[in-house]
Amino acid sequence: MSEEIEKIRNSIDTLRQKIINHQVYSIIKDVDDLKIFMQYHVYAVWDFMSLLKTLQNNLTCTTVPWFPKGSAETRHLINEIVVGEESDIDLAGIRKSHFELYLDAMDQCGADTSQIKKFIATLKNTGNFDSAFLAAETPKEAQDFVNFTFEIIHSNKDYLQSAIFTFGREDLIPSMFISIVNDIHKNFPESISIFKYYLERHIEVDGDHHSHLSLQMTSNLCANKQQLWEEAEQATIESMKKRIELWDGVYKQILNKKNTIDNA
Repeated sequence: MSEEIEKIRNSIDTLRQKIINHQVYSIIKDVDDLKIFMQYHVYAVWDFMSLLKTLQNNLTCTTVPWFPKGSAETRHLINEIVVGEESDIDLAGIRKSHFELYLDAMDQCGADTSQIKKFIATLKNTGNFDSAFLAAETPKEAQDFVNFTFEIIHSNKDYLQSAIFTFGREDLIPSMFISIVNDIHKNFPESISIFKYYLERHIEVDGDHHSHLSLQMTSNLCANKQQLWEEAEQATIESMKKRIELWDGVYKQILNKKNTIDNA
């Protein structure tokens, strides 16, 4: 297991460093910049939940009548992750999914949630992603990010879903970004206390415990099948590229905003 895991880690290290050291973090200077970041990032938070529930559906029995499905060890791993992601606690101790917590954070700082809400409402009514993207005027980079996630979801290959879940989503929040958020929080605690809490929960729960569980889950699914590990590696590389493109989109949008203000 450890040998194949390390092979993937090594193959994505350059891309991972590009994400961790992306210029988008250094351009975020205030709450208004953070709002733009969140309006893009919320799509990744949402489709993370869809990826999570796909894994639960594929690895456990979620229909009635119930029958044992797959490995009990793997069922335990995904179910424990789902509990933490789908029903965590907010600052007041109220149970919420991480997506709902993120929406609360957006509302608190004044970020526009109408776009993501329009996207979800349209998708729920039509089942058509193109229509939902169009209705919500979703940024192209966010569209591409979500489309890739659902391409993996629709592959029906649980080991690919687990791989991008494990390597493409966890442990990608750099200390620099945490420092920036903490600095903004000092000046505007009433605006981003929920977002600060969200990041802290992500690091505490996702980056440590859930990361360990998801690594084990991916190892269980790929087992000793070299072909599966190779496919998992390629899917992970592509998922990292999509994250970089998403951050590129955020960076350009914030830069355009700053240039518009400077030229006004």
